[in-house]
Amino acid sequence: MEKNILWKSDTFDNNAMNDFCGGYIRFLSECKTERECTSEMINKLKKAGAISIEEAIEKNITPKANDILYTSMMKKSLLVFRIGSKPMTDGFRVLGAHLDSPRLDLKQHPLYESNDLAYFDTHYYGGIKKYQWVTIPLSLHGVVAKKDGSVVEINIGEKDDDPVFGITDLLPHLGAKQMGKKANEFIPGENLDILIGSIPKKDEEKDAVRKQLLDLLKEKYDIEEDDLISAEIEAVPAGAAKELGLDRSMIIGYGHDDRVCAYPSLMALLDQENPEYTSVCLLTDKEEIGSVGATGMHSRFFEDTIAEVMNLCGCYSELNLRRAFKKSRVLSSDVSAAYDPNYSDVSEPNNSAYLGCGPVFNKYTGSRGKSGSNDANAEYIAFLRNIMDSDNISYQTAELGKVDEGGGGTIAYIMANLGMEVIDFGVAVMSMHAPFEIVSKADVYETYRAYRAFLK
Repeated sequence: MEKNILWKSDTFDNNAMNDFCGGYIRFLSECKTERECTSEMINKLKKAGAISIEEAIEKNITPKANDILYTSMMKKSLLVFRIGSKPMTDGFRVLGAHLDSPRLDLKQHPLYESNDLAYFDTHYYGGIKKYQWVTIPLSLHGVVAKKDGSVVEINIGEKDDDPVFGITDLLPHLGAKQMGKKANEFIPGENLDILIGSIPKKDEEKDAVRKQLLDLLKEKYDIEEDDLISAEIEAVPAGAAKELGLDRSMIIGYGHDDRVCAYPSLMALLDQENPEYTSVCLLTDKEEIGSVGATGMHSRFFEDTIAEVMNLCGCYSELNLRRAFKKSRVLSSDVSAAYDPNYSDVSEPNNSAYLGCGPVFNKYTGSRGKSGSNDANAEYIAFLRNIMDSDNISYQTAELGKVDEGGGGTIAYIMANLGMEVIDFGVAVMSMHAPFEIVSKADVYETYRAYRAFLK
């Protein structure tokens, strides 16, 4: 099977691609945490006339075909419905992505001083190569919840006149022992501490720099040191996403995994009017650490919300809910690893994903002996092939590297536990889980088209 390179197609719409990718680049640049993604997407939903499920319950509103409803879980996960013309008991068409990305989280007691320098202590989140996070500019995003119930939003390092932060590294002249270690050992996790200040407070003998910074936090944000106990502050790469290449064919930015699938998923639902089956866009949290917690896919958030919407539509029962799941079809909208010629030894070329060749079906993920994978049914793949071919969508199939090289996981198997047909289908990414990842603009737009075709 030959690769179908989108750039060579006479029918590929470059203008539409650039318009869509322009919106995505803005989204990726402005939304670097799951909270920021959820907030921005809710704004888009409100502009589209959507109402919250909580409002529909309070006002006893019965949704009609084509109505859009949404709800969030703890402001970190989002679930959106576009009601179809068929009853919900006939099942749903679900696009399921995740909003969290690898990062550095501040610890609950983060601020300390050492040798007249002040630092924030961190705990890394998700699968990272720790050495990639040193010596790059970092920004701080998040919230500080105070005892009086107020919440202070933090966003430092993104504006042109903002300061940024960073993690130091050892100079090569003194790094012989460090460079002799394994790559996963020469930057210990406890050394990923962020340098944040060096000016001491006058007339202070002990921890003068730390006290000066606490004064700054109090002055600018009205935050006391104890308030950091109830804070969620994330250190992420500073700066906007950019077009990559002399031909501007790619996008480099933080958080493609998995916002490059989450954004097209939501836009596909908003742009696909009058669906036959109820369309669902599920955007979860905590996927990078096992989909745990109340905002992760392992929670009952998805099931409970489906039950609420069915109840609003007058068709809920536990049996109807289970039957609807069994009739539903899902695309686990998650990224795949793109073939990298610089590291070709970990990939099997005939079963790899390539930049610029469209979205990627991963029949199974897991590791080695398919451990932890969903492994989609052949009949479901044939059903999806027919949809893609009918709408002239270019797509490819892949595995996540050679059989014994490793692997990965998504939320697919968790959704399949409910009896739904599920397969992973998303954008190929280079440098996945690095501070800055790379995707093809053509793939981003073709994935959006594929998601629209699936919902239709």
